[in-house]
Amino acid sequence: MMNTEPQDQHRWLRQFEGEWRGKSEPVADGAADDACWSGSETVRTLGELWVLFEGRGDMPDGSAAYTLMTLGFDPARGDGGRFVGNWAGSMMTTLWQYEGELDAAGRVLSLYSEGPAFSGSGTARYRDTIEVHGPNERTLSSHMEDAAGNWVPIMRIRYRRQQGA
Repeated sequence: MMNTEPQDQHRWLRQFEGEWRGKSEPVADGAADDACWSGSETVRTLGELWVLFEGRGDMPDGSAAYTLMTLGFDPARGDGGRFVGNWAGSMMTTLWQYEGELDAAGRVLSLYSEGPAFSGSGTARYRDTIEVHGPNERTLSSHMEDAAGNWVPIMRIRYRRQQGA
């Protein structure tokens, strides 16, 4: 029998429910924001075990972009459970599979994935982090692992909850 009782981790994910506005930020101090992305995101639950992040915005070239991220928690994975999910975007054919963990402070969710390398050859490891800054603000940051094992920032979006939405 599958364990379908919500865990504390499932309840942690529910804090994201609602309407959000997002805007990209420079990934390094003093750097220009080459991406200049802005958009919105609706976050809703799928029962008590999953949270869906539905994004929409414009790409730097002006074309529309749509994204869908699902996040949940699997108590049977690893030692004590793991956060799991996936991400898909209208701008690419890769379905990114996530697995990760929450930091001890309960503020940063790190999600790991593997996918096509930006070089166009082979695959690379990626880490997306969702950092909670308060009940109405969070960031989503993406990193790619370089050959030396360092996480290199490639994108950051700051989201703010839309009040009264």
